[in-house]
Amino acid sequence: MNKIKIIIKKEWAEVFKNRMVIFTVAFLPLILTAIPLIVLSTTNNIASGSGQSISSEICASDPNNPNCMQVFLVSQFLMMFMLIPLAIPVTFAAYSIVGEKNNKSLEPLLATPIQTSELLLGKSLAALIPAVIATYGSFLCFLIGAWIILADKSIIIAFLDIRWLIAIIIVGPLMAFFAVNLSLMISSRVNDPRAAEQISMIVIVPVLAIFFGQMAGLIVLNTVVISIAAILLIIFDVLVYYFAEKVFQREIILTRWK
Repeated sequence: MNKIKIIIKKEWAEVFKNRMVIFTVAFLPLILTAIPLIVLSTTNNIASGSGQSISSEICASDPNNPNCMQVFLVSQFLMMFMLIPLAIPVTFAAYSIVGEKNNKSLEPLLATPIQTSELLLGKSLAALIPAVIATYGSFLCFLIGAWIILADKSIIIAFLDIRWLIAIIIVGPLMAFFAVNLSLMISSRVNDPRAAEQISMIVIVPVLAIFFGQMAGLIVLNTVVISIAAILLIIFDVLVYYFAEKVFQREIILTRWK
């Protein structure tokens, strides 16, 4: 664990020197938190203020309930919180290998006796931890902002629905881990940090497809669907970590990038 902690501290010291990384970590969560709060603020006058807790059963029996309409509108944008644990670690991981090569710090690192699994886990956690903190922090800020904005405080319960808690607390970090290791695989195969980051951004496409599919009514996200997604992501995470370790061949990387 000491080696992994050293890798994490080293990664943070190196990566946070990059202004683009700092911009991504700070700006993206702010803008994605602001959007649903703006929607809440602009639709606040349609809420009934009945004080009745909103649930899926109530909205199913009374879809014209003004509170349900407000919850529905904002729920479309809660998927945006799933972009945070993808975009932030991709920026970290894409820069991780190629950036170290450009800074002439990769060769000494690969020459150390640290195992490849420890090296990749350290780099993965270094990218994953800030993404998870940013995601949880953004969702908490959203809840606080919603509490301040909403005339009917009972609507907050709808935003704490089990499907969103599973999606943000569990699925988000699992998606981030998958994105990180995929980015590390790509980063170990290209020579340009920008190319690594651009290629790695393909992991955002499925989330955007789900987001627009949900808004169009083509996809219905419920607790069962999100729970199945979490189970599948656990399997995919194990596989992508395994392949990342196999693809990362330090001798080939050193000789190819001489």
